[in-house]
Order: sequence, then structure tokens, then C-alpha cells
Amino acid sequence: MNLSERKLLQKRQRLLAQITELNLLLNASYLERFSTCVRPQCECHKGKKHGPRAYLSVYREKRQRQVYVPQPQHDTVQLGLRQYQQLQEIVKAITDINLQLMRAGRLSETGEQQKGGKRHE
Repeated sequence: MNLSERKLLQKRQRLLAQITELNLLLNASYLERFSTCVRPQCECHKGKKHGPRAYLSVYREKRQRQVYVPQPQHDTVQLGLRQYQQLQEIVKAITDINLQLMRAGRLSETGEQQKGGKRHE
């Protein structure tokens, strides 16, 4: 294994270590909306709606769900959304490294084979 391949492996290990720090990540979309309440005499029915209120849009069981975000959690939720973006960037970087190792014929030599699994060479 040459020096550039060793550097790729070290970079991959650093990237993998970064993933463990992303403990708040949220795979969701953030949205804010205004709403009306059930009180018929409320000003919200005359145009001054309540809000904005924050929600996360998530997909579960092939359906979109909106989950209310309490005000004290807004900053933490924003951090979780940024962490998910970081995760995507890390996955892309690891993919690029693995493609380079594959082109050099070294990908199978740098990872462990799963028990009971087959190697594709």
C-alpha cells in the first residue's frame, strides 16, 4: 500500500469518527406556519392568525408527518438539521475515498468482510 492510499484510509477514519459526534441529527424538513384556533370569536378568524409555529416534516411508514417543535427546542432542532447535512457531506466524502481505493484495486483490502458474506471482486 502506497502513501496516498494510507492517507485516504486515515482520512476515511477521521470522517467515520466525526459521525459519532452527530448525536442530534434530524432527517426532516423545517417549516413554520400560522394557524387558526377553535374559538369562533378569536382574532385569528379575522386575519390575525396565531404563529408562526415551527414544525418538522418527517417521512415515516411511507407517510409525511408534521411534528410540532416547542419554542425551547428551536435552536437544538436547527442544530440537528445541520448535523444531518454534515452527515450527508461525510457520506459523500467517504464514497469518494472508497471509489479512489476501488480504482486502485485496494477497496477489498481495506475493509473487513462481514461474516457469512461474499466478496465481490
